[in-house]
Amino acid sequence: MIYNHGSREGREHEQRPFTYIAEILVPSGYAVLVPERRGYGRSDGLTFTEEIHRDKDPAFIARMQAESTDVLAALDFLRTLPFVDQRRLGIMGWSFGGIVTIFAASRSDAFRAVVDQAGGALTWNYSPALREALPTAAQQVRAPVLLMVAQNDATTASITTIADVLRRHNPATEMIIYPPFTPSGPALAPGHAIFSAQGTAIWENDIRSFFAKYLGGGTAPMRR
Repeated sequence: MIYNHGSREGREHEQRPFTYIAEILVPSGYAVLVPERRGYGRSDGLTFTEEIHRDKDPAFIARMQAESTDVLAALDFLRTLPFVDQRRLGIMGWSFGGIVTIFAASRSDAFRAVVDQAGGALTWNYSPALREALPTAAQQVRAPVLLMVAQNDATTASITTIADVLRRHNPATEMIIYPPFTPSGPALAPGHAIFSAQGTAIWENDIRSFFAKYLGGGTAPMRR
């Protein structure tokens, strides 16, 4: 399973292991890889902030596509690992990582299941380029897709629009819109934080069930 993290403006070079994702998926038999894309953690390259600043148009899309290339490089790495079942590869991502997930899945048929958690929700209303590029990419995705968002995210349109596009050609498309979520601290949009470690109890069983359906493996009980 490749997990694609979101943005973290001003803290790009901090390393984030996202252990809560492993805690959800490893007990069900998945190995989890969290690639720090270009400019994040210890990876080479300009940070998103340094390269894009506040651009939300073509430069933004070019950067997201470049980061999806980093994800496909991570896929190449997984192919070298003998303990990874190449028939059970999945991909998921939150926020910017959700955008990158759809772009990567549109460029490779290696993934057998795809999860987009609020991809583009924070930028959708401000980026005509994203509103064009993301649906275009979704048209190329053939794997089963689960789309997730909370009612009180910045918008639900980035998820509902992609769901509509996918359903035209991909019957294995699922969507969940969760009730409003209240995080314990400040957030750009309250509902966006549902996919942080704070909200796992709400959606972890949905993730496990979806991957079990399309990739096989167990559905470990909810953590208490």
